[in-house]
Amino acid sequence: MLELIPLLFFLVVCLLLMLGYPVALTLAGVSLAFAGLGSTIGIFDAAYINLIPNRIYGVLVNQNLFAVPLFVFMGSMLEKSRIADDLLRNMALAFGRFPGGLGISVIIVGMLLAASTGIVGATVVTMGILSLPTMLKTGYKPSLACGTLCATGTLGQIIPPSICLVLLGEVISNAYQQSQLNAGIFAPDFVSISDLFAGAIIPGLILVLGYAAYVFTIAVVKPEHVPSVEQEHVVFTTGQIVSALAKGLLPPVLLMIAVLGSILMGIATPTEAASVGALGSILLALTKGKLRIKVLHEVAIETTRITSMVYLILVGATIFSSVFRGFGGDVLIENLLSSLPGGVISATVIVMLLIFLLGFILDFIEITFMVVPLVGPILLAMGVDPIWLGIMIAVNLQTSFLTPPFGFSLFYLRSVAPDSVATGEIYRGIIPFVIMQLGLMVLLALQPGLATWLPSLIN
Repeated sequence: MLELIPLLFFLVVCLLLMLGYPVALTLAGVSLAFAGLGSTIGIFDAAYINLIPNRIYGVLVNQNLFAVPLFVFMGSMLEKSRIADDLLRNMALAFGRFPGGLGISVIIVGMLLAASTGIVGATVVTMGILSLPTMLKTGYKPSLACGTLCATGTLGQIIPPSICLVLLGEVISNAYQQSQLNAGIFAPDFVSISDLFAGAIIPGLILVLGYAAYVFTIAVVKPEHVPSVEQEHVVFTTGQIVSALAKGLLPPVLLMIAVLGSILMGIATPTEAASVGALGSILLALTKGKLRIKVLHEVAIETTRITSMVYLILVGATIFSSVFRGFGGDVLIENLLSSLPGGVISATVIVMLLIFLLGFILDFIEITFMVVPLVGPILLAMGVDPIWLGIMIAVNLQTSFLTPPFGFSLFYLRSVAPDSVATGEIYRGIIPFVIMQLGLMVLLALQPGLATWLPSLIN
């Protein structure tokens, strides 16, 4: 009976989170309550509590995590300075001569915005406010417009550089080292955040191209679902197209290339590259005349708020994982996964299903810090490639955020969509994109090289 306590502990945490209690406080509070009760009745070793301050200190001084506030600042600056507005307008002009041009423009702009912010809610809400009224006004079918915006908003989970990949890369790296130490390898190999960035590039591009191809195909096959080219204000001259692309696309793309390229080429660490991105976003806003005291204040507040949330959840997750291990939860999970028929394949499928379901009630930050450290070392010890596992988890979380009826992305768009758009339209519109996401996961399972080839080439 005592071996079931870790499961009870985990279920209580999930139940309280579903009831709406703050994540960080729930993780820490429930963990300390179980630890206190366990110590009182003699089934919990208090030494695990004594280790917590050192582990929290290690989190707070981790230089890789210093990239989080810098990437948040970069994305917030691009959003608050209204650079995304100019980007969308110029992209719509440039792609206006293509069927579904506005939808394709939304996907490209959403990709850039998602990569810079890395926060699903911020991207979906921003793109919903900027694009949804225009798409509906020009004649896009509501389900197609909503599905495109929801799916595009979640690209921040997989398009580097993003906060999701920074946090997930750090956790996967620690889990990989832990799995090797558990196996008696005291000179372990390392997986860096830049490896995860490189591994995400091909799957991310596959998704973007898939989304754009779907919108283009719908525009050709079912023209009644999109406005005519004339309604999308086509730009006819090549000079105007080049000018629109240069003004709208080139500056933010160069910023992304500078950030991501410096990381992949080994010129800069993720933290150093993030500082370049933060400074670049300021210069970009300045050159466009959008840098104001009000903008700086809003960006500073947003950066502080999100960074504080991330670190507070990190502290709560650190306490949770220590107490969970103190009750033998890691041993219980290892025994459960290793005893499954089918070995590593069954274990991986079960873990992916668990993460997918938790994605309905938890944000990617909570899942990254709460679940991945528990199951990651076990799967990696069974021979799963760490980069492939990280990319699969990222795509999995992205899919769960899209899947009706509880996908977070759907709720975010519902909050800014006009009343004339029915919730059912949002749900129907997202189904093709969910199918594409699942197809990508199957493709990654059958062809792991899509995630591991580029990192191996760079290294």
